[in-house]
This record gives sequence, structure tokens and C-alpha cells, in this order.
Amino acid sequence: MTNQDLLKIAGDYGSPVYVYDAEKIASQYKRLTTAFKKVKQLKLHYAVKANSNISVLGYLRSLGAALDTVSIQEVQLGLEAGYAPADIIYTPNGVSMEEIEAVAALGVQINIDNLSILEQFGTKHPNIPVCIRINPHVMAGGNTNISVGHIDSKFGISIHQMPLLLRIVENTGMHINGIHMHTGSDILDIDVFLYASEILFDAAKNFKTLEFIDFGSGFKVPYKEGDIQTNIEELGKKLSKRFNDFCLEYGRDLTLAFEPGKFLVSEAGKFLVKVNGIKQTTSTVFAQVDSGFNHLIRPMFYGVTHYIENISNPKGKERFYSVVGYICETDTFANNRRISEISEGDLLAFQNAGAYCFTMASNYNSRFRPAEVLWLNGEAHLIRKRETLEDLLRNQILLSVD
Repeated sequence: MTNQDLLKIAGDYGSPVYVYDAEKIASQYKRLTTAFKKVKQLKLHYAVKANSNISVLGYLRSLGAALDTVSIQEVQLGLEAGYAPADIIYTPNGVSMEEIEAVAALGVQINIDNLSILEQFGTKHPNIPVCIRINPHVMAGGNTNISVGHIDSKFGISIHQMPLLLRIVENTGMHINGIHMHTGSDILDIDVFLYASEILFDAAKNFKTLEFIDFGSGFKVPYKEGDIQTNIEELGKKLSKRFNDFCLEYGRDLTLAFEPGKFLVSEAGKFLVKVNGIKQTTSTVFAQVDSGFNHLIRPMFYGVTHYIENISNPKGKERFYSVVGYICETDTFANNRRISEISEGDLLAFQNAGAYCFTMASNYNSRFRPAEVLWLNGEAHLIRKRETLEDLLRNQILLSVD
């Protein structure tokens, strides 16, 4: 997908617009399966929260992916995209028992991370297989908002509560078929991840009817040139050997599961915006674009750096710009960033826009959410229409106050 392809997409579908490269998604999926090729049974549950467009879900299904979901709505999207219930795992946090039971009724794998909920569910539904989410109390993740395995996290059942967990399982007679952890996103240190894995292996020994062990995900992708990333190949080599050894010790082959989201789709995505104006102040040159944190909140929310390229003038002389949005609050995408000289009307491409971009978008300032396009087999396919005023008004009710 060239810059000319991107310019044409923006011309055909307007800006701002999200564009996803199917070939990159496929190469990332293959990279993971290759890294863990020595494991007899591998299952990759794509994390729907990263990008929930049903065409993206359908494409991943064609590659062989299963799904990781955190809400009944994500489960329903997965079913709509053609996934079998058996290929969907549901890992909620803080939801009602009614929602969990509704998902269980669909035949989806349930994953529980709360002792109270575990006891209630096991008492009422002892024959429904359940996975248990363990909190290993291992800190991982590039930002406090995405570090979920530490001792103060709201996620998972503390590894130190294992005796109580086992009493609940014994008293209810419930069937535990999986054990799970997720330490956090942007894993930098493989040894820390392997350390957490050992805690999960030790926990797994307490259950005799396991079918799978789910190690979550959180693999880091590069956001700029020279950026560090998770060494998937090294992790695959080390964890595969350890997992195979554990299966021998356990007495049968289990499935090794992961839940990659960002790793599969982040680098496949580009977010195209148009420059509305160039504004020179006493200290800064602003490039004002036709978007804001209503469409791409990650730089403001997580402090993430998204590489920005001027695809209208890619070989121009570089100058320093602060790229800002059109929202009525500070929405700075980049401060004093070196970018090829920008003129009004140019198109800028934000890299790494395939994950947690559209799914975190909003209608703040009553702005429309953009279109989404999938680049597949050398062609652009519209997979979500740009919103209209009708979409904003659809569920609103105008009261008569006269």
C-alpha cells in the first residue's frame, strides 16, 4: 500500500479515515504461529477490543484466529462475523451475573476473575466449563492504565487466594478447564513474562481437568524507528520448550493460548487526516488537522507517540510542527515533531492506528466518527461508512417543552 494508494483512499472516502492493511495483519499472525510452531496445540484468541470491525474479525477468522472478548456485545460481534462459540473466550471484569449467564448460554468459554462470581456461577452451573483468571502479582505494561497484573489491579484472582479458590471449586464441584493470566500491555522484558508464566504453571498443577493455559498477551510493537519491541521469536523459543515440558509433567498435551490484539492489527493501520491550517505563534508552528482526540485519543490518554508522515510531500524539507486537532480542548498529537514541510490541504498519515483508535473513538463535540477501509488484495474496501447527522440523532428523543 503506497502513499498514492492512501491519497486515493482519502480522495474517495474523505478524511479523516482509518485504513487497515490486511497483508500486514496476516504477516503478524504468521509471525506468532511460526514463533510457537513447536507447540502441538496453539490457539490465538484475537482481542476484539483492539479493533472490532466485523470485516477485520472475519479476515482474522480466515487466518485461523479465535476471539478474546470482554463484553457480551463483543461476543455478539464475533458470532456475527462467523466465529463458532467454541472459538470465543469471554473474560469480563465487574459485569453482572446476568451477562455472564447470557454469554454462557451462547456456548462461549467463560473466564472468571472474581471469587464471589466464581462461587455463584459454580453453584448454579457446575457443569459449565470455566477458565480462571489468575493475578500473578507481576508488574508489566508500558503505562499504568495497561498494567493489569500487579497487586493493586482490579483484574484477576490473587495467586495468594489459591486455597480459597480451591475450596470453592471443591465445594461446588465445578469443572475448571482452563487457567489464564494477563500481566499488561507493552511487554518489554521477556524474563519478567516467563517469571509470571512459572507462577501460572504452578497454579495449573492444582487442576486435573485443564484443556488449555492462556498466557494473555501484551506484546509490544514499535511506534517509531529504532523503538524496542517484544522479541516474539525468543519468547516463542523459551516458552514453547517450557510449555512442552509442563505438558509432559501434567500427563497430557494442553493447548497454549494467547490473546494478541495490538500485535496483530496496530502496525496494519494508518489514520489519514487533512491539514486545515498552519498557525504560527510566538514559539510554535501548529499544523491544525481535521480530527482530534475524539478519533485518536492514545497520544493524550497514554502518552503514546504515533509516527506522522506528510504523504502529500514525503520528500520535502523537514521542519518542526506541533500537530493539533480541532476539539475545543487541548488535543495535541505531536509536539515539535520533525515532519516534511506541511501546507494547508496536505494529508498526514498517523502510523500504528490499527489498534485502540476507532474502538476508543467518540462523538465528542458532536463530531462524526470516520469511515474505515480495509486494503485487501491490492484494493480498497469500505468496511464502515462515515457517520452522518442521522446517526447522531438516531437514539435521541426531542421532548416538547412548549
